[in-house]
Amino acid sequence: MLPAAPASLANSSGVFLGPDYHFDLVRPGAALYGIAPVQGAPNPMRPVVRLEGRVIQVREIGAGTAVGYGEGWRSERPTRIATVSVGYADGWLRSLGNRGLAWFGDAALPIVGRVSMDTVTLDAGALPGGALAPGSQVELLGEHQGVDAVADAADTIGYEILTALGSRYARSYVGAAA
Repeated sequence: MLPAAPASLANSSGVFLGPDYHFDLVRPGAALYGIAPVQGAPNPMRPVVRLEGRVIQVREIGAGTAVGYGEGWRSERPTRIATVSVGYADGWLRSLGNRGLAWFGDAALPIVGRVSMDTVTLDAGALPGGALAPGSQVELLGEHQGVDAVADAADTIGYEILTALGSRYARSYVGAAA
């Protein structure tokens, strides 16, 4: 009762099932952005999204010092806290508080305290003093942690991580045809 239309069954996951499932066309979606097409299986896709945040402040704190709204984290030892200008208003999910990571070089920096509207705080105590300073960039998505790893930390899916990213980020399209 419907007019003839191209048949399509294969989304990102279906593309990897082989040509028997492709019919007339395929609809790759999230996999185009490097998200694993089959959860729990090795990802055949390369990551294509990189997200960085700028450090706006670095402070030394003593043992027992509370960090974040509602004293959401308390230091067990003297450490260095870096404040980064990314928050839930930018789409960096609140559920990453006390669970997520940022990276500076090859060093993982845990998010400590709650993700606030415009900032996150990182425990940078493992870095040498002066290594991280206002103006430094930390990696939130990239070679050290992809979209799926951030999604796991936030207890969600990669698609939510990408679609939540707000308009306040500057976007650069590398290798795009002019």
